[in-house]
Amino acid sequence: MVAKSPYDDLIMDHIKNARNYRVLDDADRRSHGSNPLCGDEVDVFLKVDSECIADAAFQCECCGISMASASMMTESIKGRSAAEVHNQARALIALINARADPATNPDDAVQSALLATVQEFPARARCAALPWITLEAALANRPEAVFVP
Repeated sequence: MVAKSPYDDLIMDHIKNARNYRVLDDADRRSHGSNPLCGDEVDVFLKVDSECIADAAFQCECCGISMASASMMTESIKGRSAAEVHNQARALIALINARADPATNPDDAVQSALLATVQEFPARARCAALPWITLEAALANRPEAVFVP
């Protein structure tokens, strides 16, 4: 009998097949974030054109939850305005920190998957939030993300 993964299919797909896992050489905004509690490190790269996210990528030395979160994040922000992305990041970080019910926004697969994981594994909240905290720093042109455990 094969053991079932504790993570849902969307999270597992992004762990196994991370999207946008690369250095974005022509990035005009980038930031580095680290979680001192577990050692996860994430770099977020953004190419912004007319205040719109033209491209996004990441690199990390991190756990699967941080990897999946960063992968889903980079997919979900491309083509959106920097202001929209900033609002999305703030809202998701707040939901993760509050461990809100995933049904809060059932139309958003990224939020639902991350919130369900955090609800089941509360110790992983910081892992899920790290890429989004680093994204906020990149949007603000800060080279280092401030991570408050």
